[in-house]
Amino acid sequence: MNRQEAWKLMTEYTKSENLQKHMLAVEAAMRFYARKFGEDEEKWAVVGLLHDFDYEQHPTKQEHPYVGVKILEEKGYPDEITRAILSHADYTGVIPETNMEKSLFAVDELTGFIVAVALVRPSKSLMDVKVKSVKKKMKDKAFAKNVKREDIQKGAELLGLTLDEHIKNVIQAMQSIAGELGLK
Repeated sequence: MNRQEAWKLMTEYTKSENLQKHMLAVEAAMRFYARKFGEDEEKWAVVGLLHDFDYEQHPTKQEHPYVGVKILEEKGYPDEITRAILSHADYTGVIPETNMEKSLFAVDELTGFIVAVALVRPSKSLMDVKVKSVKKKMKDKAFAKNVKREDIQKGAELLGLTLDEHIKNVIQAMQSIAGELGLK
């Protein structure tokens, strides 16, 4: 269970560059929260990198993330990882309980929303994204309409943070890999 193996597995199943970048963004945010909680950064990074690796091939609620979890179980990934991945999709019935599970749920929708905010800026750069602009765009229901705003709010609450703090943390985490995301 290391980052290199997780990357290889993710890229084997996911060819979409945008989906790969989403998982990189979630990985960066998970690393941030692992450090914040004094947890195993590599383990949390692997969870972030693999949470959607089955989505491109199995995008339905009947298959994702179940197919991916089955693959991970067959490869010997521990329950702690597979349970975290199950918990990021609210329809699985697996409630986020650990800090790792709560963090994955909290950053998943928010990372995608922050990318959308960056892409409408003239610079198309994460370096220009501010908490205020993210919150303003959250109020516009037509903007990135598939992103569940209630999940972003619930994620902050699960982590015991204000929405502003959570958004700031995730922006900061994503800025650290802005080049990899093509949003420098």
